[in-house]
Amino acid sequence: MNVLAVLVVAGIVAVTLGLTSYAARRNKSTDDHYIAGGRVSGWQNGLALAGDQLSAASFLGITGAVALTGFNGFYLALGIPIAYLLVLLVIAEPLRNLGRFTLADAVAARFDGRLLRAVLAVASLILSIVYMVIQFVGAGVLAQLLLGVEFPLAVVVIGLLMTLYTMLGGMVGTTYIQVFKAILLIVTVLGLLVLIAVRAGGNPLGALFEARETYGDGIILPQHDSTATAFNNVSLSLGMALGIMGLPHVMVRFLTVRDAKAARDSAQVAMWIFALFFLALPVFGYAALNEVGRDRIIADNKAGNLAAPRLAEMVGGNLMFAIVVGVVMATILAVLAGLAIASSGAVAHDLYSTVLKRGNVTQRQQLLVGRLAGVAVSVVAIVLALGARTLNVAFLGTVAFAIAASTTMPVLLLTIYWRGFNRVGATCGLLGGLVVSVGLVLVGPDVLGEAHLFPLSIPALVSVPAGFLAAWLGSLAGRNNAAARGTPYDELAARAFPGRGRAEVTA
Repeated sequence: MNVLAVLVVAGIVAVTLGLTSYAARRNKSTDDHYIAGGRVSGWQNGLALAGDQLSAASFLGITGAVALTGFNGFYLALGIPIAYLLVLLVIAEPLRNLGRFTLADAVAARFDGRLLRAVLAVASLILSIVYMVIQFVGAGVLAQLLLGVEFPLAVVVIGLLMTLYTMLGGMVGTTYIQVFKAILLIVTVLGLLVLIAVRAGGNPLGALFEARETYGDGIILPQHDSTATAFNNVSLSLGMALGIMGLPHVMVRFLTVRDAKAARDSAQVAMWIFALFFLALPVFGYAALNEVGRDRIIADNKAGNLAAPRLAEMVGGNLMFAIVVGVVMATILAVLAGLAIASSGAVAHDLYSTVLKRGNVTQRQQLLVGRLAGVAVSVVAIVLALGARTLNVAFLGTVAFAIAASTTMPVLLLTIYWRGFNRVGATCGLLGGLVVSVGLVLVGPDVLGEAHLFPLSIPALVSVPAGFLAAWLGSLAGRNNAAARGTPYDELAARAFPGRGRAEVTA
């Protein structure tokens, strides 16, 4: 057990508990619990988005992938900056104007109907729980490898902390924790860059040139073993770029801000942070290859997940190693808190309050159910994580992106932008995208191995068009159903884009 690393992690947890205690005083209503009362400023939400999206998988996984595979490892990072550019241009403003607590609220601004809301809620719940399992498994493995804490104990302790954050602090506390974690991560990344630059004679890119001299040009150029590999990389980037707009725990953050301008500002702040972060990761990967060595990285972890902590240890000693470990654990806690809030909203607000009770509940009842739902979802995710210890979490993460890009994302975009869309199309799009994306994963190489029926591990290249196609065909089938048309499109567009003229909205 690394005592210094344990102390750093304990100190960070103590700070997050203090933030949760402070937030609990402001977490008094359903608005506070689900969307922080809509009081978050643009720059605060931008930091929170960064804290929510920059996960341990990004920091550790991409650094290790670059160290072991060269430029190919950077494909894992390309989709995120593109995704937030799309979020800024396409979704941030209308989502803020149409939504209330969940993604289903934004769709319900145009289409009523309990079946559609129930399907959206279940899809959101599945995506959130899959991501929670990924974070729990990653936390348990890292705690065991870096801190010497047994896997089951780490998962249970982190689960208890996450439950405490969400029950007491709600979205207010979650926002505080995510902002705190984002600042920690930015400072740590800059500090590590400075140390690497000092080792390379003042040039942080010196690590890239040194790796090229040692391993040849192949380490800095894209490598494709086969056509299937090339298409899989394209599918991966497509799923990540479009999947962000369908992930409930990310999109809900745009409902916490004061107005549409703050939503746009928060996307811009997040984009700048992502630019810094993802440009630094290849430097870390090549520096780890030089300083730690490929054999040591593989010996620590075959996937290269410990390359970043070992690099920190080499260039900054045990103190920098402990700081990186602490930041990684804070990252996991911040992401889990956001996931728990999105999950509890889907259960309490969508399924319980709207679908089952048809809106006949008090705010006090909905807040109580939301807190209980957070506990229940946490227990389910912990149990699944304890049984999923050996699963490939990186694979699960990319599959979750592909599912989101094939289901919730098409429905959300078509609700906002297509006049001919209707409730039948929305339901068909959700179900069709879900069946195709999950089905192709099950018959793909990561499940069936050499006996696979579909050549790509990540199905986004096929499942995203399939989701849109199912939504279009469903809309054609339901175009004569007056009840399925919902709110007139001009009325919805005026609400989604209140600052634009009627001609521009129609165009």
